[in-house]
Order: sequence, then C-alpha cells, then structure tokens
Amino acid sequence: MGTVSELCASSFQAFLCPTVCPAAPAVPDDLTPEEKQELENIRRRKQELLEDIQRLKDEIAEVTNEIENLGSTEERKNMQRNKQVAIGRKKFNMDPKKGILFLIENDLLKNTCEDIAQFLYKGEGLNKTAIGDYLGERDDFNIEVLHSFVELHEFTDLNLVQALRQFLWSFRLPGEAQKIDRMMEAFAQRYCQCNPGVFQSTDTCYVLSFAIIMLNTSLHNPNVKDKPSAERFIAMNRGINDGGDLPEDLLRNLYESIKNEPFKIPEDDGNDLTHTFFNPDREGWLLKLGGRVKTWKRRWFILTDNCLYYFEYTTDKEPRGIIPLENLSIRDVEDSKKPNCFELFIPDNKDQVIKACKTEADGRVVEGNHTFYRISAPTVEEKEEWISSIKAAISRDPFYEMLAARKKKVSSIKRQ
Repeated sequence: MGTVSELCASSFQAFLCPTVCPAAPAVPDDLTPEEKQELENIRRRKQELLEDIQRLKDEIAEVTNEIENLGSTEERKNMQRNKQVAIGRKKFNMDPKKGILFLIENDLLKNTCEDIAQFLYKGEGLNKTAIGDYLGERDDFNIEVLHSFVELHEFTDLNLVQALRQFLWSFRLPGEAQKIDRMMEAFAQRYCQCNPGVFQSTDTCYVLSFAIIMLNTSLHNPNVKDKPSAERFIAMNRGINDGGDLPEDLLRNLYESIKNEPFKIPEDDGNDLTHTFFNPDREGWLLKLGGRVKTWKRRWFILTDNCLYYFEYTTDKEPRGIIPLENLSIRDVEDSKKPNCFELFIPDNKDQVIKACKTEADGRVVEGNHTFYRISAPTVEEKEEWISSIKAAISRDPFYEMLAARKKKVSSIKRQ
C-alpha cells in the first residue's frame, strides 16, 4: 500500500489540496509501531496547521470588516459634524450667543475664550456684523474673547494704518459707542505690544486710531464736502503723545495712505462674501502664481459649488478669478521659491489652457491663460486640507475625455 515516504507525500498533498484529496489514505497493516506513530504525528500536525490557517482567515476577515466599518463610521461622523457646524454658523449669524452655545453643546467648540476667538478669527461662513456684535459685548467672558481675538492679529512692523486695515477686515465695527470703545482699546494695547516704543502710551495709539478712522470718513464719504488737508490732520493731532507731538512725517504718511486707499470695511448690505458664498466648503488666504507674469500674489480663496474663487480682499463683492474644477486634477508639488505648494492641472493635456476666467484691472472679464494653477498654503496642514477639500469638489464629465481626444485627432489631421 505504499512506503512511509509515499504516505507522507500523499498526506502533504491532501494538506495542500484538501478539496481535491479530502480522504486520508488508510494505514497499512504491515507498518511497524514506530512507523504508525510517525504517520499519526504527521496527520495530527496537518490537522493543527489547517486549524491555524482557518483561525488566521477568520481573524483577517474580522479585522477587514472592522476596518471597513470604521471607515464608514468615521465618514458618517464627519458628515454629521460638518452638518452641525454649518447649522452652528447659521445660528451664529442670526444670534451670535445662541450659535456659540449650540457649537459648545455639540462638542464642536471648546468653552474657552481662546477656542472661540480662533473660531471668530477664521470667520469661515460667519457674518462680519455678527462677529463685531459678539466681540463688543461687555460680559467679562466676551471681553476675554475679544482680547484673545486681537492677540491672534500680528501687527509687528506695520504702521498704524496697515494694522487698522487688517483689524477692520476681520469684523464690522458695531454701531454702539461703548462697544467700539472696548474694541479700539484692545486694538491699541495689542498694537503697542507688537511695536514697543512707537507711541508713549496706549492712549496715544487709541486717540490716533480714532483720528484715522474719522479721516477715512471725511476724505471718502461723498456727503462730507469739507475735505481735511494733511496740515489740518497734523494740527488736529498735536499734543496727543502724552502732551508731546508725534513726528510730522509719521502723521503725513498716515494721511497719504488713507487718502490713496480708503478702508475696505465690510458693509452690512447683504453683498458681503459671507452672504454671497454662505457656508463654503473651505476658505482662506493662499498665494497664487501668476499665469503670464510669474509673480506670487496673496489672494482670498473660496471653494464652493465645485468652483474655486479668488479675491484680492475678503470684502470684495466680485471675485478676481473663477476656476471651475470640472475635469481637473490636483497634485502636491515642490517649488524652490515657496513652501507647501500644490497644483491644479488638466490630466494628459499639459499644454491645454484651463477653462477659467478672471477680471482685469480695468474691469473686463477675460478668459484665464493658465495651463496649471500653482498655489502655496501657509502650512503643511492647510495644504493637505485644501488638497483634500478640492479633490472632493472636483467633478467629472464623462464626455470630456472623448471630446478632448476628438479635438486632438482633428488638430493632428489639420497639421498633416
């Protein structure tokens, strides 16, 4: 009936192909007790190995199932969280305190002045008037949030007008005098902290800040007929530096800055970006490389409705450019001049101009001339978040590749 080695081979073949050879061969009668024991050991070991393999299969199936369930659970959690955040923003725009309370109760915001200040500073989907109203409240906690909010602004090495421009872009000043007083006091303290030695005291900074805001109104409000001159502005601010005068060159430069460019203060007229692009997928400051002229410019980007919009200022009512994301791809790239870069491009058509439009300086809307859009984010984390958000917003036209291939074929025939 076969030698021990033949039986071992047969047993091993049955182990490898149990469905082909399911039955174990019978034990020959002429085997010695030692040979019978050896054969029994082989069969037992085979059975143990089969049981081990089955356990491993079961464990792998269980882990795979857990991973799949975890992925779908996390996705559902993220979708639910994003939905609640959108509800919280909408509630904030209608009633700031109720909106903050909703976000805290749903564990979307920590009940700390620092976390709330960060939420207001980012301002994604928030009404600028609502931000100003919340920051101007006289409650002790709101005042702490105000100071935390102001500390998020970096005013180092900025002149006072530049700092005010940045500060007044982040919210809309409320109409109540006491609220304005608290907010401007906090601003003056932060400016002096960032620029020690520029003014004798925070009171000087506070008074001059109000003088600049009033100058902005006098120079650019069409209802004000008597426009102040630089000399009058200088004269109005004599003695405010703890009894002394500020340098005339400083005051003249501040005057010229306001005269040449008024403050871009958010208007509460329903055309603010927070209304026009309510609840976008993502928004924030990024650097964009030019198309023909390869210079980097800082732009405010908004991602919504499968399009990427960019603006010169957050208060602009019209975008400087619109990039439809249909049939585009996105990739991480290295750039020798800027960190944290990524690109939007047309796959398999590197020389084709991307379908987009932009507004020229004279107001004309023209087609874009980018074969790719290279963009730089402030941090690695923000770059990854932008890439992820844009990938999710890219749509595909099933006929696009067919049309592109047909155009390419026609063009090659014409060249022949």
